[in-house]
Amino acid sequence: MYIIRKLSVTHSRKLEIFYHLFEGALIKLHKLWNWIGYDRIETPVRIFEKTVKGLMFDCQMCGMCSLSTSGMSCPMNCPKSIRNGPCGGVRMDGNCEVKPEMRCVWLEAWRGSQQMKSDEIFKIQLPVNHSIQGQSAWLHVVKTHYREKANELGKH
Repeated sequence: MYIIRKLSVTHSRKLEIFYHLFEGALIKLHKLWNWIGYDRIETPVRIFEKTVKGLMFDCQMCGMCSLSTSGMSCPMNCPKSIRNGPCGGVRMDGNCEVKPEMRCVWLEAWRGSQQMKSDEIFKIQLPVNHSIQGQSAWLHVVKTHYREKANELGKH
């Protein structure tokens, strides 16, 4: 699993391109998700998402995926669950103080982000909302997109 996770960081630019295309497709399917019902579609989407992201990124299904902003390195793999950069315990060799056999998730995130077009790694990540932990982050992105769009329309 760790080897595939490192490969995902190595190929972060290609995965970034794929993610943006995939995210756009998911957003375009909003009417279908709404028609089926987000509650009904949650389980199959979550299972598929957990399988794919679990294999590629060792995803912890936090419900608030930040792979596209963290160089395709899941910050939830940090033993301390730190979401906004490395702690003060990174060893001189770049490995984690808690898991010395593992390279710091945030050093990997920085490496991956250097290949990506976006500078999203500099964005402050919100703390994990534990009430959505285990849910599909993909569907969460779609719902958030439409909620923000509705808010914008309401302001005009």
